[in-house]
Amino acid sequence: MPLRDGRLSHDLDPSDRPPQDACGVFGVWVPSDQAPRAEVSKLTYFALYALQHRGQESAGIAVSDGSRIVVYKDMGLVAQVFDESVLNTLRGHIAVGHCRYSTTGSPTWENAQPTFRSTDAGGLALTHNGNLINTPELAARLDASVLTATTDTEVLTALLAEHGDPLAAAREILPATRGAYSLVFMDENVLYAARDPEGIRPLVLGSLEDHRGWVVASETAALDIVGARFVREVEPGELLAIDGDGVRSERFAEARPKGCLFEYVYLARPDTTIAGRSVQATRVEVGRRLAREHPVEADMVIPTPESGTPAAIGYAEASGIPYGQGLVKNTYVGRTFIQPSQTIRQRGIRLKLNPLREAIEGKRLVVVDDSIVRGNTQRAIVQMLRDAGAAEVHVRISSPPVAWPCFYGIDFATRAELIAGHLSVEEIRDSIGADSLGYISLDELISASHIAKDKLCRACFDGVYPIEVDEAARGKHLLEVTPT
Repeated sequence: MPLRDGRLSHDLDPSDRPPQDACGVFGVWVPSDQAPRAEVSKLTYFALYALQHRGQESAGIAVSDGSRIVVYKDMGLVAQVFDESVLNTLRGHIAVGHCRYSTTGSPTWENAQPTFRSTDAGGLALTHNGNLINTPELAARLDASVLTATTDTEVLTALLAEHGDPLAAAREILPATRGAYSLVFMDENVLYAARDPEGIRPLVLGSLEDHRGWVVASETAALDIVGARFVREVEPGELLAIDGDGVRSERFAEARPKGCLFEYVYLARPDTTIAGRSVQATRVEVGRRLAREHPVEADMVIPTPESGTPAAIGYAEASGIPYGQGLVKNTYVGRTFIQPSQTIRQRGIRLKLNPLREAIEGKRLVVVDDSIVRGNTQRAIVQMLRDAGAAEVHVRISSPPVAWPCFYGIDFATRAELIAGHLSVEEIRDSIGADSLGYISLDELISASHIAKDKLCRACFDGVYPIEVDEAARGKHLLEVTPT
């Protein structure tokens, strides 16, 4: 479906989109006398670049110079929204930034973040990664006329802005807010961060040694790119305030950890660390376990680039089957800005991947990927490899079957659209045309994460939701009025 700016919201085929990432959030505070040297807007730009994989629909940065907040946001990728001239106008010592994939509200400029509200004391700019599940209840506290966007983030920003003091407002509003939320927000002088009591989406704190400052980010990879040192994770149910007095921490709710298991499978960058464990190391270990659970006689292990690469490395190590490159990815294909015709959609996978015929012809292949959503992409890859001369194609998936939708910040398909929601593994194998199909078991995936099962959200795999979601609170467009 095209956006109103004519750009597509998905890569090639809107009918076969992968799980869409959550969002990326970032915040930085430096002493005001260090602001010219720190260039907080550029630090935020580079951090958002590192978090671009989490959201590609819009990007925005808000900056404060101590007296006023300036917000710049637009539709598109980080590099399309910002250039040197724009960043040079965003001067200050505090900044928050966001790259968005819409999980509540349509992909429009009005719904881009940071959101901004005037308060009795000045202004408030807020960024949010996650999805609230009691949005209608929270929206009922407000006069509908005050909402200028159709997101849960807009509702939360409006509620927080009703108080002059963001810290006091957060103490009151956050305990009544349910769902997934990693928040980074600011007024003219203070940077704030908060994480829901379940800690579903990640959030980390880092320090800037050169500028005696602090940063908060969705992933540790964003800390690395701005030269920040990892300090710790923001705890579930924790609220931080960062200013000239340092980092002040308080609890607004008891921690009930339920970190998202799918972060390890797909969402997080491989060079990110979650709960003290490298995502790359976890994915390689999952591949090893996958090989032990689903062995097969084959000549070569190949990944679906790049999503299946770490697990394919692990699979090859554990199985003793040589690892090789059988598919070449076009580095420059991501989100296309041209509406594809039906003919192009049918051949669209070739824009992203192309087989190395000389490497795979006559070979028995193990193809490793991270997940299967609808199955169309895997079906096309299997056929492509057979057309290139592969003797056998065995598909191995480094996650359990994704059979349930997510209501906490990942825009999965509905259960009816998820292929594992209505087909058995053997039926999926037949549908995609593979010689065999094997998924990692949920127990083995959890074990590889090194996190206890009861401290993880596994809902997309087992349908056990850690926070009950009312039917009325479900749906991406629940705040949008449909004309009758």
